[in-house]
This record gives sequence, C-alpha cells and structure tokens, in this order.
Amino acid sequence: MAKPAQGAKYRGSIHDFPGFDPNQDAEALYTAMKGFGSDKEAILDIITSRSNRQRQEVCQSYKSLYGKDLIADLNELDMLDIREIFRTKYEKSLYSMIKNDTSGEYKKTLLKLCGGDDDAAGQFFPEAAQVAYQMWELSAVARVELKGTVRPANDFNPDADAKALRKAMKGLGTDEDTIIDIITHRSNAQRQQIRQTFKSHFGRDLMTDLKSEISGDLARLILGLMMPPAHYDAKQLKKAMEGAGTDEKTLIEILATRTNAEIRAINEAYKEDYHKSLEDALSSDTSGHFRRILISLATGNREEGGENLDQAREDAQEIADTPSGDKTSLETRFMTVLCTRSYPHLRRVFQEFIKMTNYDVEHTIKKEMSGDVRDAFVAIVQSVKNKPLFFADKLYKSMKGAGTDEKTLTRIMVSRSEIDLLNIRREFIEKYDKSLHQAIEGDTSGDFLKALLALCGGED
Repeated sequence: MAKPAQGAKYRGSIHDFPGFDPNQDAEALYTAMKGFGSDKEAILDIITSRSNRQRQEVCQSYKSLYGKDLIADLNELDMLDIREIFRTKYEKSLYSMIKNDTSGEYKKTLLKLCGGDDDAAGQFFPEAAQVAYQMWELSAVARVELKGTVRPANDFNPDADAKALRKAMKGLGTDEDTIIDIITHRSNAQRQQIRQTFKSHFGRDLMTDLKSEISGDLARLILGLMMPPAHYDAKQLKKAMEGAGTDEKTLIEILATRTNAEIRAINEAYKEDYHKSLEDALSSDTSGHFRRILISLATGNREEGGENLDQAREDAQEIADTPSGDKTSLETRFMTVLCTRSYPHLRRVFQEFIKMTNYDVEHTIKKEMSGDVRDAFVAIVQSVKNKPLFFADKLYKSMKGAGTDEKTLTRIMVSRSEIDLLNIRREFIEKYDKSLHQAIEGDTSGDFLKALLALCGGED
C-alpha cells in the first residue's frame, strides 16, 4: 500500500476547522470541479478537514452562490479516482471517514455517492475492483425481461381513432387532450394503421394536419411517436449532423445502444429519406477515431453469439497490454473489441480485464481517454452493463438543474416507450430516490407534461 504524502494527515471532523468560511469553501469547490478536469486533491482537502456541521454549511452556501446542488455535482466526478487518492494519502478509506464523521440523511447521501469501502478486503484484489467484478457477474447472469410502457391497445379500431383525431383538429381550436390520449396509448404499428385509415377516409395526411394544429415540445413528441422507429432514429441522426455544429451526444446515444437489426433498419430509412448513406453522412461530419467508431457501429455487424472464455481472455489482454501513453494504439485496440464483440462476450471480457488490471474497464476509459472517443466507449460499456440504467442516467441529466433538455427527454421517451421504459423507470427510482413520473412533473408543464406522463405509464 502506498504511504501517505509527507505531512498528510487525516484530520477527521470532530473539531471545527479554524478560520472556516463556507462561502470561500463553496467557491473553492466550484473552481475545483469546473472545466474539463477536476482538482480532486483540493476537493478532498475540503471534504476531509471540515466538521460535519461545517460541511453542511458549505452545501448551503454552494446552493446560494451557484443555484446548484453540491452533492449532485460531486456525483459527476469519477469517485473511484477520488477514493484512490484518499486511500493513498491517508491510508484510510473515504467510506470509513464518511461513516464515522457524518450523520443523518447527509451521511446516507454521501455513502451512496462514495459507492464502496476500500478498507474491506477483496478475495483477490481491492474492494473497488471486487465490486466492479461482481457487478459484471450480475450483469452476465441476469435475465431481465425488458418491458415498455406502451403496448398495443385492446379492441383497437383505426376507423374510430381516425375520426376522433379529425374531429379534434377540425374547425376552430384543437382538442389536444384527445390527440394525446389516442397517440400515446397506441403502439407504433397501430399508429401507422391510423395514418393509412386517416388518408383513406379524409384524403388528408395525418402528419401534415398534426403539424398545423400543435407546436413546440408537444409537436416534437407527438410527431415523433407517429414515425416508424427506424425513420425516427434516422431523423434524429440527420438533425444531429445538420448545421454548423455536430450533436455528438445524440450520435453516440443512438449508435451505441441499438441492436444490429435496429441499426440495419436505420440505414435503410436514412437512405430512403435523405438519399444518402448513413456512412457517407457520418464520414463527412465527423473525423479521426471518433468517425471510425461511429462508422463501425453503423454497420450493424456486431457479433451476436454467446461468450467465448478463451477469446475473452485474449481480448482483455489485448486492451490491457497497451503501453501507457500510447493513446492511438489504446483507442484502436478498444474499438476492435468494443465495436465488434457480442454483449454476452463483452461482459466476460470486462470481468477478465478486472482480474488482469484491478480496474473496471469504464474507469480505465475515463482515465486514459478524452472527448468524444471516451464518451462513445463509455456509452458502449454502460449499455452492455445495464442499458435501462444508461437511459435512466440520461433522462435524469436532461431534467437536472435550471433548464430542461427537452430534445433528449423527448427522444428517449419516444424511442424507448415500447422497448424498456418500464425498466428505465425502475432504474431511475432505484438510483435517484424519486420516480421518473415525479421528475417529469417537476420539470415540464402543460400538454407536453400530459403527453410525457401518459408515455411514462404511471407512478412508482
């Protein structure tokens, strides 16, 4: 075990820190966390040297100064890195410090944020790696039934639905409640039948009528639900590459999480709708390793078999043996494995990687890589580990803070409503101690809120 830095001493929190200024500490923490990197040593110095009472005052000052939750911002940091620094510096786990020196809900929140006790001996390697290994083992053996919140309506009658929608949009005013009720409670296949019936009965295009009657966030949601899934994803990819800037997060979210069959359908839809191949579009709008990763994912050729233990060990060795500092080689090796191997096989690769390195693969990616390449690889790893949790995290971030990212919120609610939104709901409440229903209620309003809650499907 590494010795503490000279002069380093864990001071605990029995006594108040002399000369304490909560505003000064809040400013120092904000400065340490903003920008592309974070000064983890500075963060630890403040956390470990203030009393429990003083820490809570710092939280209040942080909220007053920046309108943000300090605990939520700390949650964005790489906690394994912070735990490692603390353990090296003080020969004591951050978990045990929090457990002994804090109390109440504040203690409970910090322990959950910390994530594990590095003083607990692992059978083969440090506790953090042991926990990561067990999480991958759980992911490998779990047989979770994916369930959406939107299912085909019983006693479906496309004639009646088409007439009701026409009535809702005819004349002065628009009956948004009827539109929301019908569109959000029908499966996508049923919505396509309604479109055809609407045209047969009235000689009108339902999508065109909807565009003329509703607007804003509600229109984006309803029109998205009316599109076939592959065409909806193709449109989101096209919009992500339009204009001066590129929305890399959307490109990653879609291409890193869709199945082979879904990717192939997206390719066909993109070609049909925009008369250009998705690969050509990605090639002209992205560059470097990031472009190579996206194009590899966009082929929809990921292996679909089970795990191969011997191959998994070779793959783990391949990505573990990259010389330190050789970023190009590291990215190439990771791409070869992460973009081509099946999900069951990757779970085994990631377990073998932990055995070889004492690190979770996600931790290594975050530590060794940066920018869009890092984000793409992390998205793949998180999707392999627990795809509903990946989307729950993105939904939480879309509603976190002062503003709402309505586009991300809409995209996920539309695209996952028939696939795994019920699973996403469960992961959301498990991680964030509030339901997705509550989060939507607190962050949206009006008809957009009504439609989102209808898709959400209930309170947990």
